[in-house]
Amino acid sequence: MTPTTETMVGIGGAAESTDMVLNIGPQHPSTHGVLRLKLVLDGERITRAEPVIGYMHRGAEKLFEARDYRQIIVLANRHDWLSAFSNELGVVLAVERMLGMEVPGRAVWTRTLLAELNRVLNHLMFLGSYPLELGGITPVFYAFREREVLQNVMEEVSGGRMHYMFNRVGGLKEDLPAGWTARAREAVAAVRSRMDVFDDLVLGNEIFRGRTRGVGVLTPQAVHAYGVSGPLARASGVDFDLRRDEPYLAYGELQDVLKVVTREEGDCLARFECLLEQTHNALDLADACLDRLAELPPGPINQRLPKVLKAPEGHTYAWTENPLGINGYYLVSKGEKTPYRLKLRSASYNNIQALTELLPGTLVADMVAILGSMFFVVGDIDK
Repeated sequence: MTPTTETMVGIGGAAESTDMVLNIGPQHPSTHGVLRLKLVLDGERITRAEPVIGYMHRGAEKLFEARDYRQIIVLANRHDWLSAFSNELGVVLAVERMLGMEVPGRAVWTRTLLAELNRVLNHLMFLGSYPLELGGITPVFYAFREREVLQNVMEEVSGGRMHYMFNRVGGLKEDLPAGWTARAREAVAAVRSRMDVFDDLVLGNEIFRGRTRGVGVLTPQAVHAYGVSGPLARASGVDFDLRRDEPYLAYGELQDVLKVVTREEGDCLARFECLLEQTHNALDLADACLDRLAELPPGPINQRLPKVLKAPEGHTYAWTENPLGINGYYLVSKGEKTPYRLKLRSASYNNIQALTELLPGTLVADMVAILGSMFFVVGDIDK
């Protein structure tokens, strides 16, 4: 019998599959806020993802209960610091609905105008910061240039650059400054004339398209399951926009200008395209509002309120199409000057939860591309 020789080869850890837990954060990546992602990896592929939130929680919903209906606006103003005007708007709409109050026409059209300018400001930040997260630094400089043009007119009318505090129950804080509408029209035209920077410089970049096409596909089923809304949902083919489907403010009269932008792919590229095209449409809506304001006769821009404002006992729900998605406000009143309960449904909270389904199966190298394309603000998550 021929003797046999056995050789033992050491193969180390490759003999068994081992998972690695990787913490992304807590950190403050650019404009989004302090977020932590807990990832479980198998090699370079993500097998499980958990967004860990709460690092910026300020208890705004509880503080609402200790402030009167004028004071709560300052709290609601801040959770999504890129959409301050839209945040204020949802609160005052809920209170006005409880009071059965009708707002003057000038206030309705001015609110619509400022909401669309705020939408452009929000979107420009993400249009600039998303390429930055993928290694392209140039677009963010252009984004801030355009933001400054619009920030100047927003600051002139409200006195604030970031937290406008211009909405009031019954209308707006005060009328528009003399000549402001002409300056606003010039600002809108200036921004529109330079938007091709993002159309060509970003979308025309083959590296950007290579990093985003087919990456992070969000299905319509996941959109419905997690309550995702706004440009993220529409990029996955979910055709829903409150401005068209349940019009508020003056949107019912702007249906011929309003365009609901959708895509079917549901990937990072589709989300960016939706955001960019929606920015173009918001500029068109702002122009339409300026045209209508020029036709309106002089009149009040707010309602006179009693010294102590009390909402009648009951409850109501108001929702708005904020730049990042649907914001909802559930207001419960016991007839006092403070809300008994004001529950805030913020867009970013639902949108970020979809990461638990979106990230597993993808590569770590694609994680930043997917995370940045979710277009969230962490203050809007933590409230």
